[in-house]
Amino acid sequence: MLGFVQSLRVLPRWIILLLDLLIFFASITLAFIFRFNLVIEEIPGDRYTQTTSLYLLCNLIAIFLTRSYAGIIRYTGLQDGLRIFLSTSLGAALSFVGGFLISRFVPDMFISMSALFISYFVSMLLLFAYRLGVKYVFSYYTDVTRKSTRALIFGAGRSGIITKGLVDADTRSSVRVVGFLEDDPRKVGKHLSGVKIFHAKKDLVRVVEEERVEEVILAIQNLGQDRKNSFVDACLQLGVKVRQVPNADRWVKGEFTLNQLQEVKIEDLLGRDAIHLETAQLNEQLHEKVVLITGAAGSIGSEIVRQVLRYGPATIILVDQAESALYDLQQDLFLLPKNSHLVPIVADVTNKLRMRHIFEKYRPHVVYHAAAYKHVPLMETYPTEAVLTNVLGTQHVADLAVKFHVEKFVLVSTDKAVNPTNVMGATKRIAEIYVQALNHYVLLTENAPTQFVTTRFGNVLGSNGSVIPLFKKQIKRGGPVTVTDPNIERYFMTIPEACQLVLEAGAMGQGGEIYVFDMGKSIKISELAERMIRLSGLRVGKDIEIQYTGLREGEKLYEELLATEENTLRTHHPKIMIAKVKEYAFHAVQGNIERLIELTLEGDEMKLVSQMKAMVPEFVSNVSRFEILDKHRPKSSPAES
Repeated sequence: MLGFVQSLRVLPRWIILLLDLLIFFASITLAFIFRFNLVIEEIPGDRYTQTTSLYLLCNLIAIFLTRSYAGIIRYTGLQDGLRIFLSTSLGAALSFVGGFLISRFVPDMFISMSALFISYFVSMLLLFAYRLGVKYVFSYYTDVTRKSTRALIFGAGRSGIITKGLVDADTRSSVRVVGFLEDDPRKVGKHLSGVKIFHAKKDLVRVVEEERVEEVILAIQNLGQDRKNSFVDACLQLGVKVRQVPNADRWVKGEFTLNQLQEVKIEDLLGRDAIHLETAQLNEQLHEKVVLITGAAGSIGSEIVRQVLRYGPATIILVDQAESALYDLQQDLFLLPKNSHLVPIVADVTNKLRMRHIFEKYRPHVVYHAAAYKHVPLMETYPTEAVLTNVLGTQHVADLAVKFHVEKFVLVSTDKAVNPTNVMGATKRIAEIYVQALNHYVLLTENAPTQFVTTRFGNVLGSNGSVIPLFKKQIKRGGPVTVTDPNIERYFMTIPEACQLVLEAGAMGQGGEIYVFDMGKSIKISELAERMIRLSGLRVGKDIEIQYTGLREGEKLYEELLATEENTLRTHHPKIMIAKVKEYAFHAVQGNIERLIELTLEGDEMKLVSQMKAMVPEFVSNVSRFEILDKHRPKSSPAES
């Protein structure tokens, strides 16, 4: 019996058609038995034969017209029930019409209308009942024969119901849903799709233990970030694996399949609730405009590209010196719906002549300058490269923005520019100083000034070279996971969140502002590592070790954003503030940068960094060979405006 059921994975359509006709035959027979009060001897043979023939013929026509035989029985659902209703209703209607015409024009034949009426309801009930019976048999034998993973679905809404239906229907899936979890007390205790709904907070521990649950599927589309964090943490403490249904906008062609179930990632837990942007303002700034994005192939730049695309710019110029990464971005963008012209250009922002040709040819209206070297230890080793790209590159692009009358220039900066302790942070601070000084200079000297805006945020989850991808690689190869210091803390944002705020700040800026973002609470890197290990289904200290390696060159224990009421001004957006920073006169800044660039040619890194410290008095090196320079700080600095 078991082998027979397994061999019939899909019943042939002719068998379904034959079974349906047998059901109709049984229904009309039962209808006559009921019509004549269960006394079979009183049933007129000719009337029974004529009525049955008409009923079977009409329902056969209805079956072919509605294709009610075309469904796969073990997947029977609401759509199949609707198809059965339409088929039997059409068959009954044809029978009544046929019976009426026969009684009018063929006096020797008599059709029992009452039997037709009774059989209509009986056949509908039996057709659906036998389909559910077959579905149950397949489901039962599938559960018996396969090793199942017992699972709960968090969310008894539309996504949860769809997920349960897909799990039940997929014979290849090893998952067996034993219940739903819900925060809504009005749903708790009821049954849905054959399983009970439990309270997600009060019943979680008990249900996991009693039902031997190994997995929870998160199927709520609008779950708040705090609730999501607490729920996932509770599951991890119970040793339960957590997967999630992706947002509906990521379903393939509007439909969800089990293949789209994804592991909960650390990025999903460290993000915050959705940011609401001023769409009208951004649309006005970007729609039908030419937008140039430097560093377009990087993790930040590429996300800015994707978000700018939503506002329908005429052209997006994608500038990056990394040709492989730029090619990959180009291929990815081909898959996105877009009406904008995309122009990928391999170019280095330090090459002013090359950048000039780009500005001259395309005449951008908006520039997002995301090109930069950002790795702290590497830039501490190669300060010349940091200065050339982060300072000189920014100067070139900013100067060209003025020359070619760009409307808005947005510099993407970093929290490491705040009281920098490393070369990378100091170069970004000098870039900020130059852009801000240039904005004030242009405002005084140009008729149609370019507006220069700086955006500053902390670490971005999953960006190239960030700690998250590193930890993932280390966990995948069995550890250890390396953390520099047990007390080191960082602020984190998701890449989409960071780029949304860049666009928003760029749109609201009037020129000269340095915007800082609400990064939430700082997170201990050691706790982040522990959480990622647990998300991987492993145990800290048993399966994977955490190893502390000591602070790297130029690294801080704590990052600073200057995001307090004392040193920021509020804006209309609750997550965006304006930093109060010291401002400098343009010509003084320009002169100091010229000297800085001259020093890059001399090859004396100590002199180079010393000049940087003169330009950024708050730049104090930490765990670095340049700490010696802080004992004899130069007195000169750019003149204050």
